[in-house]
This record gives sequence, C-alpha cells and structure tokens, in this order.
Amino acid sequence: MSRVALITGAGSGIGRATALALAARGYRLVLTGRRADALAETATLAAPAECLVHPCDVTDESAVEALFGAAQAQFKRIDMVFNNAGAALAATRLDQMALADWQRLVDVNLTGAFLVARAAFRAMMTQQPQGGRIINNGSLSAHVPRLHSAAYTATKHAITGLTRSIALDGRPFAIACGQIDIGNAATELGGGVMEGALQADGSKRAEPVMHVGQAADAVAYMDSLPAEANVQFMTVMATTMPFIGRG
Repeated sequence: MSRVALITGAGSGIGRATALALAARGYRLVLTGRRADALAETATLAAPAECLVHPCDVTDESAVEALFGAAQAQFKRIDMVFNNAGAALAATRLDQMALADWQRLVDVNLTGAFLVARAAFRAMMTQQPQGGRIINNGSLSAHVPRLHSAAYTATKHAITGLTRSIALDGRPFAIACGQIDIGNAATELGGGVMEGALQADGSKRAEPVMHVGQAADAVAYMDSLPAEANVQFMTVMATTMPFIGRG
C-alpha cells in the first residue's frame, strides 16, 4: 500500500509543490490549510492521487484533532507529516512591533507546529506498524535573521528546538523527525525577494531565487529514506543568495 502524507499549508507555495511532488511518487495525501478552494485546486492538480481535503486552522487544538481523526478514518495510518503551515510579518523593527503581531506569528508558526506534531506523534505511536516521520519546515531564519524580523526569527529558532526534542522523544516509537530550512524559494510568501529584500545594512537588493519544486523534491527525498535513516537538518537554498556571508 502506498504511503500516506499529511501536509499543512497545502493550498499554495511549498505545501502545494510538496503535495504534487509526493503525488508523482504515488503517495496518498491529506491536504489541509485554511482555504477550502485552494486545497481543492491542489487536489485537482495532484490527480490521480487519492486525496483527502480537510480545511483546518492549525492554531485550533480541536480542529487539529479532528483533522487527524479524519485522516486516520480514511487511510487507517499516517506515514509522514509535513509540518509546513506558517505566517510571516512585514519587516518591523523590534520597538515598533505590536504584541498582537508577535502573538499571531507565535500562534501559527510555533503553537500550530506543536499541535500538529503532537497529533502526529500520537497517531504514529499507536498505529500498526508503529512509527512514521515528521518533517518540520524551518527557515534560514532558524540560523541567521533578516533585519527587523524578531518575531519570525524567534519562532523559527524555536522550531529547531522542537525538532530536536521530537526526534529524541520519538526514538522508542520509531518516529523520526527532521527539519528542512528553505531559502528563497519562488512562492507567494517568499518571492518578494526578487523585487528587493531588506539587507543587514538597511538597503534593499534583489536576491536570486530557486524554483519551489526544488524545495518540494528535497522534502520528498527526506521521506524516501528507510526508517533507520533520518535527515535531521537539511538546508536547501538558491545557490547565490546572500546567506553564506550574510551581513
């Protein structure tokens, strides 16, 4: 039986591209995000892959539990979860950042990732055969911040700690956890760097990007490994973007 992957933020960008990459490899898919119409479009593009479309707000604990209940009811197991849903904020200097904006990013990028990972962990430890793989979408900001990005950077650094803890806690249950840190993939969220990205010296400069499919193929590779192997952390980025040597 083909593997089952649950993808959050599957209605666009890296989530949609990953859904299509996995569909091409024969996966059955659980597609979730906030917009039912966008998820339905992803499912159409993924045809003839078997897809369950289930809108969900990852910050809502009961909604996340319902999502995993529906996935298990249809497919009986979950082999991989791509914990991809996230939010960003326009460049905002720390002293000008509103608490509401900080809280929104923490709710989506960190609490949402925790709720999805917890539900995945519970499903994988109880299914037979036991185990699975959780892949968290980090960011290059999990390593090096951009200017005026305190909220986003803090959440992505936290994802790194969450990834390490899940990987450790998952060992007795054959649950692997890794993190992919993506730099300058051409998506609705990240494609603005082509017009001009804020640099460490306060200037704006257009930056190179890579095709989003390259990031999706990297996620697919991470899940292609046998259960006894795990990519703990992977960085995939536009080759000449200002990350190595940033600042």
